[in-house]
Amino acid sequence: MKTAQQEIDERAKMAGNNKFELLLFRLGESRNSGQRELFGINVFKVREVLVMPHITELANSHDHLMGVANIRGQIIPVIDLPAVVGCNPTKGRTILMVTEYARTVQAFAVEQVNEIVRMEWSQVLPAESSNGGALITGIARIDGAVANTRLAQVLDVEQILKNVLPSSTEEINREAVGPELQLPKGTQILVADDSAVARSVIELGLKAMGVPYVMTKTGKEAWDRLNAMAADAKKEGATIQDRIALVLTDLEMPEMDGFTLTRHIKSDARFDGIPVVIHSSLTGSTNENHVKSVGADGYVAKFNPRDFAATLRRVLPQH
Repeated sequence: MKTAQQEIDERAKMAGNNKFELLLFRLGESRNSGQRELFGINVFKVREVLVMPHITELANSHDHLMGVANIRGQIIPVIDLPAVVGCNPTKGRTILMVTEYARTVQAFAVEQVNEIVRMEWSQVLPAESSNGGALITGIARIDGAVANTRLAQVLDVEQILKNVLPSSTEEINREAVGPELQLPKGTQILVADDSAVARSVIELGLKAMGVPYVMTKTGKEAWDRLNAMAADAKKEGATIQDRIALVLTDLEMPEMDGFTLTRHIKSDARFDGIPVVIHSSLTGSTNENHVKSVGADGYVAKFNPRDFAATLRRVLPQH
């Protein structure tokens, strides 16, 4: 039997090869079709799964906040996930998934947990390319690109948390991020993040710092954009370093994850000298150590504007 640390190390190794594990669960009957669709969440974000404990309801809280639960001495908010996505859990809210996002802990009530499947990020299509709703980042083809594959909706937990647990973090403004950040003339920051709410927060931070940027929605889109910009720069007698000052990437993304994007950049001589900062809600010492192993120049957890700004200033060459 594998130890907990061996399982963590194995999952970290998978992440460096554009693979991950998806925990599949159901939330009940769909409001429109009556079907019990599959949903998924990255196992790396799940602390534990347990039978629904006692929930203490909070006065005057959000409609989708069931209350709080005492889990091993920690008081954790519990979100009614079926209600959030509009499902009817006919079998009840029987299971609690305890998760960690951006150094915060919260739990989600679900109807049923099914299984854990090992996948490649290339099996996940971006939500926007499949006309997905605002609460999902991707559609996972569980059995691969084959006919009649099972499909699971990968939830945008960052968006859900923003909706149900309005952020109490510091406002993103010039006071929080400090003075304007001077990039080398003609350069900008290339950003990759699949979450709409994350992209909006990153934009606020970069605008507050007076930094120009290019926004992409997956690691693959960022990699393709970087290659195209390098080719254009070469035609003009310049280098990609004259166009891009830094790459800022999420970790979990459809098609290509941030670990793989970072490894591609760091192993390609054309991009020498371009720092890569990983900006992720996947926190914990294991993830942060793995960031270093793939060659990233910095890591910052979502969404602390002061840490965000300080990390960019530390990594970027001073001008």
